[in-house]
Amino acid sequence: MTPERKSLLNIFILGFGFMFMFTAFQTCGNVEQTVIKSYNSTEFHGSGYTSMSIIYGVFSASNLIAPSVVAVVGPQLSMFFSGLLYSGYIAMFIHPFTWSFYTASVLVGIGAAVLWTAQGNLLTINSTDSTIGRNSGIFWALLQFSLFFGNLYIYFAWHGKVTITDKDRQTVFISLTVISLVGSFLFFLIQRPEPEVLPAEVPESPVPAENSDSSSVAVAPRGLWSQALEAFKKALQLSVTKEMLLLSISIGYTGLELTFYSGVYGTCVGAMTQFGEDAKGLIGLSGIFIGIGEILGGGVFGMLNKDNKFGRNPVVLLGLVTHYLAFFLIFLNIASDAPMAPEEGTHMQAFMTPSVQVALLCSFLLGLGDSCFNTQLLSIVGYIFHDDSAPAFAVFKFVQSITAAVAFFYSNYLLLHWQLLIMVGVGFLGTLTFFAAEWQVTRRRQDSDYDSI
Repeated sequence: MTPERKSLLNIFILGFGFMFMFTAFQTCGNVEQTVIKSYNSTEFHGSGYTSMSIIYGVFSASNLIAPSVVAVVGPQLSMFFSGLLYSGYIAMFIHPFTWSFYTASVLVGIGAAVLWTAQGNLLTINSTDSTIGRNSGIFWALLQFSLFFGNLYIYFAWHGKVTITDKDRQTVFISLTVISLVGSFLFFLIQRPEPEVLPAEVPESPVPAENSDSSSVAVAPRGLWSQALEAFKKALQLSVTKEMLLLSISIGYTGLELTFYSGVYGTCVGAMTQFGEDAKGLIGLSGIFIGIGEILGGGVFGMLNKDNKFGRNPVVLLGLVTHYLAFFLIFLNIASDAPMAPEEGTHMQAFMTPSVQVALLCSFLLGLGDSCFNTQLLSIVGYIFHDDSAPAFAVFKFVQSITAAVAFFYSNYLLLHWQLLIMVGVGFLGTLTFFAAEWQVTRRRQDSDYDSI
């Protein structure tokens, strides 16, 4: 097998591993607030929004040490052990207690930082400047199949149910735990990429780097502590580069809308009593349509990236327009108190007669717009910081997770229209700063030949 084919196979295995893991975890996040509202126990007093806020808050802080962990342990084992923490969080819902709920939230936050730093490292070392766009799209499309399969299961399992019983909850979360474990063990199939023979002249990276990614895979002779410290210092250095500062606002926006589509919007749909007795089942159906949008975006802007000669900016602009359309329709269709409605739902109405079809169209648009932003961000970060991918993706996830934590926190208190307004403003600023970053990279590399998605 040629080095190029081996690297491509690694990308597919990476994508399938994440697909299984996040089939479990994203489905869990989509339904946990609804499950908690239906859980009748005097021993449990948790909030799904608070849990996700803790996860992303710890996730953000843990990104400071994640490059060191990946440098010492290696990306493959880092992803495996992180996956076990994800499985533990999901398994906790089989019989939840308040203490175990929030403890698992802290642990999965730590695991998430290591997992995504290792993912960015593996994606980059298995890519070249000409394949980073394609590989980002392949990975993103496979990852987002998780939304499709997990929520399809929820839709059929909860179809026609008004209240989620203990048996319903236990059946779903035992199944999701097993699926998550399968994803973790798939990471052992990833093979070490073989270096290809490179031409004599290799274009320099736009951001100078002192170390190559091989230091993120194998432990250097100078010792574990030195390597861990160097990875930490490199992450701090990259966080204040002009390119990363420009990208930080668009990365932060993806954290806000990640919170919205993965936790808030499904809860809103399930709370709309005007959607009928099957509103709870619509949570799963909404997630399916989000997944279809994500998969379509990842496929089009990843697999077909060689046909795109206009760079990343038009794709990001398409993502913003798509999200703005979704936000406007959600504002018209969903009641403002839906994010905080009690178990029995809300009887309020927005500005139009509530429509299931419009709600599902918005789900699709949320997923499509999210894929536009994330595929381009994965591509540009992997391209600019190719020689320092582990610390660069740690900074990426630090910014994304801290904004997601803030969004999950305010989701407990802000009405829907205020949440939408925040995303409108941050999305606009994030698009402008992404344009600036892309133009700066283009100016620096006018003589290079690279493909973008």
